[in-house]
Amino acid sequence: MSNMINQNRINDVLWSVCDIFRGTISPDAYKDFILTMLFLKYISDVWQDHYNNYRTEYGDEPELIEEMMKNERFVLPKQASFYTLFQHRNEPGNGERIDQALHAIEEANGTKLKDAGKSVFQDISFNTDKLGEEKQKNGILKDLLEVFSSPELDLKPSRIGGLDVIGNAYEYLIGKFAANSGQKAGEYYTPPEVSDLMAELLDPQPGDTICDPACGSASLLMKCGRKIVKNYGSKQYELYGQEAIGSTWSLAKMNMFLHGEDNHKIEWGDTIRNPKLLDKNGDLKLFDIVTANPPFSLDKWGYNDVEDDKFSRFRRGLPPKTKGDYAFISHMIETLKPKTGRMGVVVAHGVLFRGSSEGKIRQKLIEENLLDAVIGLPEKLFFGTGIPAAILIFKKQKVDDKVLFIDASREFRAGKNQNHLTENNIRDIVKAYRSGDNIDKYAHVASLQEIRSQEYNLNISRYVDTSEEEPEIDLMVVRAERMELQSKLAELEVEMEKYLGELGYGA
Repeated sequence: MSNMINQNRINDVLWSVCDIFRGTISPDAYKDFILTMLFLKYISDVWQDHYNNYRTEYGDEPELIEEMMKNERFVLPKQASFYTLFQHRNEPGNGERIDQALHAIEEANGTKLKDAGKSVFQDISFNTDKLGEEKQKNGILKDLLEVFSSPELDLKPSRIGGLDVIGNAYEYLIGKFAANSGQKAGEYYTPPEVSDLMAELLDPQPGDTICDPACGSASLLMKCGRKIVKNYGSKQYELYGQEAIGSTWSLAKMNMFLHGEDNHKIEWGDTIRNPKLLDKNGDLKLFDIVTANPPFSLDKWGYNDVEDDKFSRFRRGLPPKTKGDYAFISHMIETLKPKTGRMGVVVAHGVLFRGSSEGKIRQKLIEENLLDAVIGLPEKLFFGTGIPAAILIFKKQKVDDKVLFIDASREFRAGKNQNHLTENNIRDIVKAYRSGDNIDKYAHVASLQEIRSQEYNLNISRYVDTSEEEPEIDLMVVRAERMELQSKLAELEVEMEKYLGELGYGA
């Protein structure tokens, strides 16, 4: 049956659900309702499918089947099933019933949907006045339940087979909401091709511990994990993340659950002010890979809260009060394992050349021989900003003291409002990084002395010359062309005088 599933059709139906909410609440608000309902529908379909399989195998033995169902990845109380909610959709109280169902699912599944007392559904309520007065709210939620009951959204494993339909649909929706959310999109979404590029550059291996301290919806983290599955057929890895925004943390937890990523730990809290990924001694936990797309030049990043940082993350200097880029970089550097640690971070270009305290931090990172590569990306890749960005690659143990600069700013496919990296673009960037060689107009290997001579300014144009030489001008050819044009002009003047004479305009 799996070959009959049309991912695009499923995506289209899911996106059409937005019509139910348009005119009532903003897209940034209704995304939580739709993504949460997708989560509920999927786990209900999986549960029902497995129940049906056991009934086929063991017959009508409800007690035996109930016992077998206790071995499932998750528990779904009967009253919390989508199908129970759907049966009662025409009755008053849809909002209250859905909220009660979500609470029951949390309570039944313990730590899978909770972290340190915070629950995944804590920031979402279907029984909210945001959806209007009771009658209007009940009607909206009735429509929502009916759309999710459509045949296209039958997400039972027996129907969709081994396809990652639910994961794809979830990522699709997150991407669509990001494209329509403007500035807020950066809070939870990294474009998938950028995540692909980062995962390729960092080359995750079986056994790696991987961390994103500003994980958003966790798509970048999961890309790194799936890279290990694809390349090595192994799920021997651990995923860690921290996210400051509660609703986005919930997205990350649901995203992990729906993709079958059980070996993860996603904390809720501000990474800079209150890092929560700690070891048993209360020190910062160290990882093989640390990667992130943190907020660009975050204004209020916690300057006054970290002057006496007990983890000594800012021993190279405190970043400026109004720009938190190097706060995240400093934190990430300190969480790398001493031998295997490697790191990729997306930054605004100002990080490469701004002076003052940022310049001093940058100089120390370079002198410590931690910086491995600077990769310039095209403009308009990221939602909410048109500015070009760069990827900085750091390594704890390098084989030399050189830094590779790559100018990939022209590597993209243009879109109407957004540019995109193609598979060929990604392949070219990764190939250049792995070769570590000079490539005319594209890549340059800079020595430490060369970077010192540039006063530790990492502006890519200082190292990669992309200018085109103007062709030499042959003056004799230009003179001959000029004389030929003058001759033709003289002929035209004679012909024009003839026509004017015939019309009676002669001298």
